[in-house]
Amino acid sequence: MRELIAVQQKLFPDLMEIIDRRFQLLKIIHLLQPVGRRSIAEETNYSERLIRTEVEFFQQEGLVDITTKGMLLTSEGTKLLDQLTNIMKELSGLEVYEQKLKTKFNLRKVIVVPGNSDIDLGVKQELGKACVHFLKRIIKDNMIISVTGGSTMSAIADEMIPMENKDCLFVPSRGGLGEQVENQANTICVEMARKAKGNYRLLYVPDPISESSYRSIIKEPVVKEVTEYIQNADIVIHGIGEAMTMAERRKMSKNQLDQIKKSNGVGEAFGYYFDKSGQIVHKVRTVGLQLEDLESIAHVITVAGGASKADAIESYFKLGKSNVLITDEAAAIKLVKG
Repeated sequence: MRELIAVQQKLFPDLMEIIDRRFQLLKIIHLLQPVGRRSIAEETNYSERLIRTEVEFFQQEGLVDITTKGMLLTSEGTKLLDQLTNIMKELSGLEVYEQKLKTKFNLRKVIVVPGNSDIDLGVKQELGKACVHFLKRIIKDNMIISVTGGSTMSAIADEMIPMENKDCLFVPSRGGLGEQVENQANTICVEMARKAKGNYRLLYVPDPISESSYRSIIKEPVVKEVTEYIQNADIVIHGIGEAMTMAERRKMSKNQLDQIKKSNGVGEAFGYYFDKSGQIVHKVRTVGLQLEDLESIAHVITVAGGASKADAIESYFKLGKSNVLITDEAAAIKLVKG
């Protein structure tokens, strides 16, 4: 592929610039559809005149439909976008980062998507799409899939597609943080199940929770039933948070915040806080999946991106609890160099 592109570039010096531009425009249309030219111009550095020309080309090739509400990708346009994503990934050398991270953390699978989700919302959607495609490859009939909350998990839910005739059960990994409803594990669980054509069970408990409340709540029949599903999950899909960001979202006391900061906590997952060496520096009581439960789960898929998350990702993977990482280029570069 690289040799073919190199030859074509000699004959057509502007080839890669055109390919990249059209790839970026198709991504924007896919992300925002239905969308108008002015909105695309606001999301890019391209002029409306240039966008008009490219849209006319897309229309001629049957890649977009123009409606009164705006542009939409056709099935052919969606197919081409998927093909271009794989090509651009190969050309950018992301496969090299995948192999290096696979070796570094001793993982079964690593997927790296182009870009930096810290600064480009579309990259988070690409993380979601990559996760869904991987899920479709490994999912089997009657599997239990446990999911956490957060904006990255919400992006996965947005990209979820039907898992035909699998009759899967989606469950939240733990209770809610009291954050925005669209980012709560219960909400994401319902959305994934609906789009995947599966079933779901929900867990209505706060996170974190006091020790006395925990001992009382886990005896409730409904809570006990759901936690048994969670602990018997076949697949776990989860994100990783930055330690201080997650501590603040949980509205921890000043003493607890100071403790995590003093211990150099950088990452958080499942209510556990880690320093850069992977040591647990703090834990909050949560109902649901515990770190030790991951050892018996066949597929633990970690989805996290952005250069700002690199330290948090590395701290978590030093524990060896996950076997799949889906991340973005910015995080991968920092992880490999670090």
